[in-house]
Amino acid sequence: MINSEIDDFALEQCLNKYRQYQFLDAPIQASGRLTRLVGLTLEAVGLNVSVGQQCHVHLSNGNKLEAEVVGFHNSITYLMPVQKIEGLQPGAKVVPLGDHKKVSLGNHLIGRVLNGLGQALDNLGPISNSRQIELNTNVINPLSRHPICEPLDVGIRAINSLLTIGKGQRIGLFAGSGVGKSVLLGMMTRFTQADVVVVGLIGERGREVREFIEHILGEDGLQRAAVVAAPADEAPLMRLRAAQLATRIAEHYRDQGKSVLLLMDSLTRFAQAQREISLAIGEPPATKGYPPSVFSKIPELVERAGNASQGGGSITAFYTVLTEGDDLQDPIADSARAILDGHIVLSRALAEQGIYPAIDVEASVSRVMPNIVEQGNITMAQKFKQSLALYRANQDLITIGAYKAGSNPEIDFAIERFPHLQKFIAQKIGEVCSLSDSRTMLSGVLEPIRTSSNSKKTTSGASLK
Repeated sequence: MINSEIDDFALEQCLNKYRQYQFLDAPIQASGRLTRLVGLTLEAVGLNVSVGQQCHVHLSNGNKLEAEVVGFHNSITYLMPVQKIEGLQPGAKVVPLGDHKKVSLGNHLIGRVLNGLGQALDNLGPISNSRQIELNTNVINPLSRHPICEPLDVGIRAINSLLTIGKGQRIGLFAGSGVGKSVLLGMMTRFTQADVVVVGLIGERGREVREFIEHILGEDGLQRAAVVAAPADEAPLMRLRAAQLATRIAEHYRDQGKSVLLLMDSLTRFAQAQREISLAIGEPPATKGYPPSVFSKIPELVERAGNASQGGGSITAFYTVLTEGDDLQDPIADSARAILDGHIVLSRALAEQGIYPAIDVEASVSRVMPNIVEQGNITMAQKFKQSLALYRANQDLITIGAYKAGSNPEIDFAIERFPHLQKFIAQKIGEVCSLSDSRTMLSGVLEPIRTSSNSKKTTSGASLK
């Protein structure tokens, strides 16, 4: 009997010892440990997590490294760090985070410069975390989207009149290095008639980030813009996050019924970041070193832009695509051209002649232009392109004097108006040209052919009489 009472007392003491953990606010959470590091890929065991979930890796210096689950094989979980790896040791503790990726969204982001995690880069104080929303969101049902039926004034003469952009359209800006795509983006940022501008600088040189903000975007442009920057020296997952964050910010303002201009420089760096991650976890390369997942990630990102439902806002998106060696058949360029609603090609030959923006109007097209402008504007744009193409096709004969004036009236007109056609494309950095002014100037450039046609009809009529 005495022994039984002693056993009960001992059991009661033991239970009291553990009762203090019964009402803890934080649930007990299992953790894993780091077993291997290969390149940028972390391998851990002991985790029960899903792909895309966030984890904290405890470093030797007491800090925590944020990483994302990107794959698994049997009991091994593959993670990719969001930031640079420093102070990592074998056997480091890996703790899963319960919440999904969340970001702080709101009007407090206007005029700010952020990194891929939504943290401030502009030394203007921390970003408020009062309202956090999921980074990933559901794509709008394509049958619920409002059709593109309204033109958007971007302030660029050649684009407004020859490649008219519609609200909610997604356009690719194809260019090699040093052709002036960043300057063109800056001009559109300042001139476009939009409520909010969101700029994503993905994988570019760190020096260009500040130059773009201070010299190209300018103080006036920054007052209505939110900038997300992830330079080339950042981890590939940070570059992916920056592109996703820029798109999510644009979606947030679109959901408020606003007209949003999204500029992302560049889509190619986004694809290269995904390639680095995919190859690191063992995905086999397919097309010129790009794994298949790259070509599925690009549509996932691009399809989030566009119009909302009837009466909602819109995201008009410009994605720059780098063409290595000015090759438009590059896998990323070819894939982007197939899923976007048009493309604007910048010509190195025009840039070398000092014509900026160096828009090759012959190789460029806006797929929604026939739906948003009048037939007269389409006819003038076609005539402009035909005259320009006709001159360039016969440029060698014209240059050496082999072409005889009067042989072809269309070529004669192209020769006469070629300087005016090139002057029409060129535009100074601080010069803005509205949609109506652009069309009026286009009509003026093509006016001589109308005069020639009228006089020809008069002459024919006189001869018939």
